[in-house]
Amino acid sequence: MIFSRIREEIANGMSVQQTLEDGIKGFCGQEVRVAGAGRTDAGVHALGQVAHIDLEDEVRSDTLRDAVNAHMRGHPVAIVEAEQVPDSFEARFGAIRRHYLYRIVNRRAPLTLDAKQAWLVHRPLDAEAMHDAAQALIGKHDFTTFRSMQCQAKSPVKTMDRITVSRYAEEIEITCEARSFLHNQVRSIVGTLKLVGEGKWTRRDVEKALNAKDRAACGPVSPPDGLYLVRVDYPD
Repeated sequence: MIFSRIREEIANGMSVQQTLEDGIKGFCGQEVRVAGAGRTDAGVHALGQVAHIDLEDEVRSDTLRDAVNAHMRGHPVAIVEAEQVPDSFEARFGAIRRHYLYRIVNRRAPLTLDAKQAWLVHRPLDAEAMHDAAQALIGKHDFTTFRSMQCQAKSPVKTMDRITVSRYAEEIEITCEARSFLHNQVRSIVGTLKLVGEGKWTRRDVEKALNAKDRAACGPVSPPDGLYLVRVDYPD
């Protein structure tokens, strides 16, 4: 079994999974199913996606990485690291924590180099108020309010380990850490915190939305452009 850390940035067209599977087939002729640590919506970026595959023949990890990357040339997907792992390893179910980053550029001028890499918000945002309100979401909760109607998770109950909101000049970074997330959970949280940053909502409003356990109580869902899966952690 091969474990890979992958950088992926495909927004439209062929999926990252299909690109990887085609690249592996081009290298060794074997049709495999790539099992990832999690799914990312179209337009969402992954700097540290993790996936595993089962190969019939043993192959050096660095050879696999370089050869498959060569076959994926022309696509914005790359295997950054690969290594052999026990057959019991599961990229999705073995993860103990996932780290997400959401980038907001808070200014009047349009995006240039960051186009499709961040969410441009023109109105001034209070990052400190956003951070304070985000702390109401820490811990084990029913996150139905922040869950997509298309979410296939068996339960809306999740444990949010950490949320931070920090400003660096004109950029606001929101980080979320948990073992697992619901579909659209991070983007729903970010859209809600934006209302706090604009002064339209308070921390109490966020608490009421969470306790409502009602999708209609959520703020607007933020666009996928600013969301990044940064890292997936596994037991040592």
